[in-house]
Amino acid sequence: MVLVQRDEQIALLRRAFRACEEQQRGHVALVTGAVGSGKTSLLETLDEWVVAAGGRVLNAAGSRAERGLRLGVLGQLFHSARLDQESTDRVEKLMRDAAFAVPLPEPGGEGVASGEQVWAPLLHGLFTALLDLTRSGPLVLTVDDVHHADPASLHCLLYVTRRLRHARIMIVLAEASTLRPSHPLFRAELLSQPYFSRISLPPLTVDAIARLVDAGTDAAQAREAAESLLSMTGGNPLLTRALIDERRGLAQSADDATPDPTAGDGFDQAVLGCLYRHEPGVRQVAQALAVLNRPAPPELLGHLLDVVPESAVPAVRVLRTSGLMETDQLRHPRILRSILADMSSEERRALHQRAAEVLHEHGAEPRVIAEHLVAAGWADGAWVVPVLSDAAGQALASGRPDLAAACLRLVGRAEVDEQQRNTTTAMLVNARWQVNPLTANGHLTELVQAARAAGWSTTAALSAVPYLLWQGRVDEATEAVSGFSPDDDHGAATGAASRLRAMQLLVSLSHPDHLATIRETPSTWSRAATAPTTISPQLQAVTVLGTALMPTAENDTVATAEQLLQRHHTDDGALGLLTAPLLALLWAGRADRVTVWGDVLLNRPAARHAPVWRAIVRAVRAEAALRLGDLPGAEHQARTALADLPAPAWGVAIAGPLATLIGCATEAGRFAEADRWLAHPVPAGMLRTPLGVHYLAARGRHHLAMGRPHAATTDLRRCGELVRAWGVDVAGLVPWRLELARVQLSVGNKTQATQLLQEQLRGAHGVDDRTRGRSLRLLATTAAPDHRRKLLSEAVNLLQSCGDRLELVRALGDTGQTLQRAGDSARARLLVRRAYQLAQDCGASVLAQRLIRREPGGGLPARLIAFAEPLAEEAQGAAS
Repeated sequence: MVLVQRDEQIALLRRAFRACEEQQRGHVALVTGAVGSGKTSLLETLDEWVVAAGGRVLNAAGSRAERGLRLGVLGQLFHSARLDQESTDRVEKLMRDAAFAVPLPEPGGEGVASGEQVWAPLLHGLFTALLDLTRSGPLVLTVDDVHHADPASLHCLLYVTRRLRHARIMIVLAEASTLRPSHPLFRAELLSQPYFSRISLPPLTVDAIARLVDAGTDAAQAREAAESLLSMTGGNPLLTRALIDERRGLAQSADDATPDPTAGDGFDQAVLGCLYRHEPGVRQVAQALAVLNRPAPPELLGHLLDVVPESAVPAVRVLRTSGLMETDQLRHPRILRSILADMSSEERRALHQRAAEVLHEHGAEPRVIAEHLVAAGWADGAWVVPVLSDAAGQALASGRPDLAAACLRLVGRAEVDEQQRNTTTAMLVNARWQVNPLTANGHLTELVQAARAAGWSTTAALSAVPYLLWQGRVDEATEAVSGFSPDDDHGAATGAASRLRAMQLLVSLSHPDHLATIRETPSTWSRAATAPTTISPQLQAVTVLGTALMPTAENDTVATAEQLLQRHHTDDGALGLLTAPLLALLWAGRADRVTVWGDVLLNRPAARHAPVWRAIVRAVRAEAALRLGDLPGAEHQARTALADLPAPAWGVAIAGPLATLIGCATEAGRFAEADRWLAHPVPAGMLRTPLGVHYLAARGRHHLAMGRPHAATTDLRRCGELVRAWGVDVAGLVPWRLELARVQLSVGNKTQATQLLQEQLRGAHGVDDRTRGRSLRLLATTAAPDHRRKLLSEAVNLLQSCGDRLELVRALGDTGQTLQRAGDSARARLLVRRAYQLAQDCGASVLAQRLIRREPGGGLPARLIAFAEPLAEEAQGAAS
């Protein structure tokens, strides 16, 4: 084993040995360092060098288990000396006689007269035997872990050290950091000797650790790895070597056909090795720190362990010295896990319960106390329920529904009144729904039953509305908002009235067949979108969604949605709130902004802990990617959304990701895959929601692609009937007229198609650039040649500006076809080449092939194939 960063210490010991050899002068050295600091390795290195230099070495090691064995260390020393038989017999007799003598006092203390007659011959005889061993060269006595040596052996060693002035004997003792100095009188006399030196072993530096890393590693990489190792081990050589060996083992195991399951536990064993070589008090403090998992001053540790706070200070010092602790907490989560894994479940629960009590007495925050209450599974005590409830509220507000659910489950075990139980159930539904809606169903039914029994008069009942709508239980949601009467005299802008207004609007927007009165007077609620300082964020978010479906002249949906996202995107608990403005941007025709904000929200820490909100954001992000022509990105996001949240848990919202996946498969020409998505079971009532209209439109496009224009017409006309009946006939939701015009063009009905496209362009609430560009492209197919080029030129510009690459491919292809017919083959070739490359980039290989070969009457003339086919060959060659 390579010894690093110990050159100075070895040099000091070598100089002492040379002085002993050349000047006939003894020396005693005390090597101190933390457990695992390399004391044993240093002694072994010294032993090898001394033997090579012509000296002789006697070695021994103290042990906690043998501290009561009189003369145990001294016996090890003489056993390693391998004396001749006569000397061995003489030493054994002396030690045997001393074994029956009265106990010696503490090493370094005053002698006991009654025992001196027995001990004096032993001490003199042992020293004489050591002097005999120096005739052939200097003698070195090394004792490792001297703090565990038995008192009798230490008494004998002190006898020798007092007589080193003219003896060629060198004594090297090694001790670890302990809670309190062992054998203080022995240490005091040792330090007073004239030929004494104390040698400390400091932690390893970055440069030293870098030398331990693989020799073949690049210098910069080695230093980077060393810095990482230092942060985990504090420079403790034992921990550092264990971590290096563990990483090497893991790398080798990954390459083996049969990986070693124990390859990754070397560091854990080293951590526990350090702890168990210390006193039990050190291990107890380490366990307390692991359970607390945060900085803890000695006062808190003492209170937790029920000891005087000052008694925890030495243990903290030892843990810091050993590298396990940094400042007031354990150095690394890996160390913490190692210590916790070594504790029994009963020990952990008991310590967590004690931690909760102590932290409560110290005035810690509710969420901190609640972590320990949950870990202990303890809900007794009058103060516990309020703490758990407050912690659950904080967890929900900070985007940690998993922690909130754990707290609330514990509250459910306690004895509480009816009001507290209903409030707890409402919070539990909220928390569990964000993780998996299927797990909240039972509690949601319980909440509805309690609310109905109370006449829907509680705010807890109102909180059930979003989850009822998610499940398609719109009648119960309507009953809740119709029966709730807030005691709020300050209007709809504050308190319960504002919350009621938000829930009424949410019912109306998610299931537009209900609460038509909300939509009949849009000005009464749409002003909420422009009053961010007085309206609750929840009401404003739902209102912005309403303005996207029911635009008004005084509202700028895109600007307000962006403001909401900008204002709240850094709030950990606002992910659910921001799904509404994100969807509003999509329905307002700004898919490009949806992709930007979707990525921002998905990168927020809260997204990791709320699978439902993460899945919803991914689903909206997927539809935006589809509208921008990014088929691979759209499919990835939609599939990931279904992986985040299983299909049965989506409720009526399953229409969103399914519609996107159907659209992706259809555009990519994978019709069998689209059929499989269409065969996926969907909940009743799904088609009566705005997302259901998305689904209908996707199904209609698939019917058209499969050559079923009648089925496509049925679905698309149904879309039109629904959105007109609901009063949400906006192109951003579904441009059903445009889609229906495509069907009419496929059957040769240009007149009907033209009428539909013109209606689409004259939309009552305006038309976004994407819809206008798509409409103009289709309208160009019905126009005269002179007007066709102008329409296509405008369509290309609009589709470029909005970022819809797939529709841009079609517009470029149509333009190329028009130019070719006009005899401008050169420009046509350039446009087809560009369109082909864009189609490949979008993942629309089928569309790319259609640019090369179109069916008669529907695409490029046969004479364009001559220059388009080499383009396909080039693309295939690049791909291979």
